[in-house]
Amino acid sequence: MIFNVTLYLTATITLTVIMDPTGNIPVFLSLVGRRSRESRNKAARQGVLVSLGVISAFAIGGEAILSYLGIGIPALQGAGGLLLLLIALDLLTGKGTTQPEAVEDVNIALVPLGTPLLAGPGAIAATIVFVRQANGQVASYLALAAAILTVHLINYLVLRYSGLVIRLIKDSGIVLVAKIAGLLLAAIAVQLVAESVKGFITGAA
Repeated sequence: MIFNVTLYLTATITLTVIMDPTGNIPVFLSLVGRRSRESRNKAARQGVLVSLGVISAFAIGGEAILSYLGIGIPALQGAGGLLLLLIALDLLTGKGTTQPEAVEDVNIALVPLGTPLLAGPGAIAATIVFVRQANGQVASYLALAAAILTVHLINYLVLRYSGLVIRLIKDSGIVLVAKIAGLLLAAIAVQLVAESVKGFITGAA
């Protein structure tokens, strides 16, 4: 068998659901909604490339990296949750809008878009699980690689054309979206921290 179709479909659907491309639109627009179309496209492209790099790195050597550093999935969830909480507070208070544009370009591509929104603890954990399922089979590794590329292409297209939403909501809508995105990010952050605590308790039991 040259290509594991079952693993490809399973990994594509799972990672798409976890990364939630459409759910990231409010956060993306709240961060880059007032910029030019070129800047928005650049942020979308860089963020997706950062995510692809992180996910690929963990697919290749995720278990070895975590084992060497002595880090578990609960620790990743806790760190990601705290990071998202800080970003959520910036969005809710409006402090994030005062940063210089050059600095924002870097921050948006790396944090929070590339990681932990796209390449978050859930996506990393799922990728490691799928690598285990591949069980050393070339056909399965090819399927997983194709799935990772497919998911990131979907994410890029969704963010790339999210500018269509800006034409409808205008500047006042962007402000509202920023507040909603901050609230949603805060909820996601609390959920990640809760899952992290649960993971530590379960692991210690």
